[in-house]
Amino acid sequence: MAVGVSANGSRSAAGIGMTSQRTRERMVERLRAEGIGDERVLAAMAAVPRHLFVDEALASRAYEDSALPIGFGQTISRPYAVARMIEALAARALGKVLEVGTGCGYQAAVLASLAREVYSVERVKELHERARANLRHLRLKNLRLVHGDGSLGLEEAAPFDAIIVAAAAAELPLGLLRQLAPGGRMVLPLRDAGAGPQRLVLVARDRHGHTQTVLDPVKFVPLRSGKA
Repeated sequence: MAVGVSANGSRSAAGIGMTSQRTRERMVERLRAEGIGDERVLAAMAAVPRHLFVDEALASRAYEDSALPIGFGQTISRPYAVARMIEALAARALGKVLEVGTGCGYQAAVLASLAREVYSVERVKELHERARANLRHLRLKNLRLVHGDGSLGLEEAAPFDAIIVAAAAAELPLGLLRQLAPGGRMVLPLRDAGAGPQRLVLVARDRHGHTQTVLDPVKFVPLRSGKA
């Protein structure tokens, strides 16, 4: 998935120094040491050049295990959080996936490396356009970006085999749950009232209803509704 330097001098996915392939490999080694065991997920994390999705001033920090600002009060999630959430979904084959919160487009690119079809919804118009620009060179034909209110899901494309939410909700969004296919899985951070602690939750739907499994303590920006 290498992207070369264009005639106008845009950045290369191969990169040098702190954005090199070797730096990416060290990130993957760290993820493996921290418990990420799905080799498909690790390969996807290695293949997608995270430094292309952050401001150039932050490129040298792109492969640290930390969230980084992308503007509009939003962040690109830390690599471990991305890998952990996708691994939780990838226990089953990833067919049609909905991502709520495109942000800069990085997680969508990792998902598109693993799923048959990915729909990613972003409420902030400027971030939606930035993600489109970030992803253009990767030519991911199975990825569709939508500007809209992701908290409502995407009814016209439902049902989904998997849903991933990149922001913390105060309660399980029932609209998203209804768009999850029987046998499908959703992973999202849920937060207690106010600024209380957050926990990553895996929701599995079956013909009788759904079950919830708490995975890890996490820290995400809050899930917001409406377009911006």
